[in-house]
Amino acid sequence: MPNLKVAILCAMVGDQDEALAWYTEKLGFEQRANVDAGEWRWITVAPPGQNDFEISLIDPSVRPDVEPDVRSLMARGGLNGIIIQTDDCRASYAELMARGVEFTSEPEEVFYGIDCGFRDPFGNGFRLTQIADVPAPVPSS
Repeated sequence: MPNLKVAILCAMVGDQDEALAWYTEKLGFEQRANVDAGEWRWITVAPPGQNDFEISLIDPSVRPDVEPDVRSLMARGGLNGIIIQTDDCRASYAELMARGVEFTSEPEEVFYGIDCGFRDPFGNGFRLTQIADVPAPVPSS
C-alpha cells in the first residue's frame, strides 16, 4: 500500500480575505497559496516551518447547492475541529489572547496534557494542546 499522509485540511470560511488576515495576523500562520481561478479562489495557510501540512480556506459559495446548509453549520460552530499542538499551552494562550483570538475555554489540565479551545470568526473549532510527557490514566467509570 502507498504511504499516505494528511496534507491539506479544508476549512469553510465566510470571507476568504478576512480569513487570510485572521489566520496570518492572529494565529501567525504563513500564507502558502493564493490563486484566483476565476469561479473560485484557492488560499492555503500553515504554521511557520510546517511544510507538509496546509489549511485551505474555502468559500462555501463555490457549492451553491449546499451553501445555505454549510453557512448554517458554520454559524453554529458545527464544522471542522483542528488541534494545534504547542510546547507551552498557557504561554500560547496568553500570546493569542493578546492578538485578539477569542477563546471558548481557558487552559486546563486534562489527562493528555493542558488544553483550551477557540474558534475562528467563521465557527471553525480549534483546540490548543500541550501534550503531557506521560499522559495520565483515563479515569474509569
